[in-house]
Amino acid sequence: MSRALSSPNVAPAQAAARPALAVNNVEVIYDHVILVLKGVSLEVAEGGIVALLGANGAGKTTTLKAISNLLGAERGEVTKGSIEFRGERVDRLTPNDLVRRGVCQVMEGRHCFAHLTVEENLLTGAFTRRDSRADIAGSLEKVYHYFPRLKQRRASQAGYTSGGEQQMTAIGRALMARPSMILLDEPSMGLAPQIVDEIFGIVGDLNGRERVSFLLAEQNTMVALRYAQYGYILENGRVVMDGAASELADNEDVKEFYLGLSTAGRRSFRDVKHYRRRKRWLA
Repeated sequence: MSRALSSPNVAPAQAAARPALAVNNVEVIYDHVILVLKGVSLEVAEGGIVALLGANGAGKTTTLKAISNLLGAERGEVTKGSIEFRGERVDRLTPNDLVRRGVCQVMEGRHCFAHLTVEENLLTGAFTRRDSRADIAGSLEKVYHYFPRLKQRRASQAGYTSGGEQQMTAIGRALMARPSMILLDEPSMGLAPQIVDEIFGIVGDLNGRERVSFLLAEQNTMVALRYAQYGYILENGRVVMDGAASELADNEDVKEFYLGLSTAGRRSFRDVKHYRRRKRWLA
């Protein structure tokens, strides 16, 4: 990537080109021994949707937790590299300070407060705000605008709602913090296809109307690339491929590796396993 010379005349252009989120050669170790991320670098443009793809155990969740500074609870730490949000280094901030800066994570598995109502869950997302009740009520109505099903279920205990409604509650709770970026971890996990389409459609609306940036960690490659503009593929803690979402979706290696498809059509499980051992794109 070329860099312009530092001068007052080019500073505005540099600021415009600067990504909202920049992960620079990050290495993560658990328990002072286990190396999980091995020099991961990625960028998310302001107002963009980026898909972080890979099989289970590739390092997607660890990458998101490194960005949101949640590794400490699992005896993990960033040992190399840096993470910047809007040009400022943030990998040394506390998680709540990062939320105040505008970065929220929706955890894998939804993690609602089961004993609270849907509306009480949503209101916990405004905990870091110092706004008036009227402002918070306005944000709540905006969440209900995007998730009308939650308005119908607002008085129900979250633990008794469906998986899709819990995922909507988790995303809505993040929206209550008024983020400019959401880290969304496996939003399709355990959900019916029509619910997955509904949730991703809402993500697209939030991105288009509210200009919320998204970094999506997903195993559902086909759906993620349908909504993202750019994608990164992780394998064993490294980025092995990246590119425009449309290019990745049409890439024969990606089709064969993740979907079991090739120009010859769907392949057998044994063929896919054999392909996986070959790792053609790493050659």
